[in-house]
Amino acid sequence: MTETKHPRESLIVNTDQVMINDLNNYNTLFGGVLMKKLDNNATLSARRYARAKECVTASTDSIDFLHPIHQTDSVCVESFVSYTGNKSMEIFCKVIAEDMITGQRRMAATAFLTFVALDENKQPITVPQLVPETEEEKFLYDSGKERAERRRTRKQHSKELTEIIGLEKPWEKGVEV
Repeated sequence: MTETKHPRESLIVNTDQVMINDLNNYNTLFGGVLMKKLDNNATLSARRYARAKECVTASTDSIDFLHPIHQTDSVCVESFVSYTGNKSMEIFCKVIAEDMITGQRRMAATAFLTFVALDENKQPITVPQLVPETEEEKFLYDSGKERAERRRTRKQHSKELTEIIGLEKPWEKGVEV
């Protein structure tokens, strides 16, 4: 019998304050700072779901920045497994900004990342089959196959691209740097 798990078994919630050194010149959270938070959260969701010592990021499909995050906000990242293949896990992340003065909450960003769990020999392992329960989980799961297909197509395109792009240094091609 195939092992199954629910998305809630992979849920990771992390809330932080926005520090001044996390801000860009617009006084909003640097996108790269948020990207690191997303990858950290998603890694823990993948590890919790697969119960593996090591899970590696296979792809960051998308990060949609919906609203800026300000210094007066807290930033809450929620992540959980939203879709599984045989050896891969898609992690959905949502970022909720909360104005700590007014209490107003807004969806600041959403993201999809894909992870692979590895054994002690760094080989991919089979992950449990996902059984969604809530309306949100079912929506994400039902649209997951389409996202997985887009990932495969994009990865194939990237492989083809690497066959034609050069590795030589710009100055070796006569390009001024």
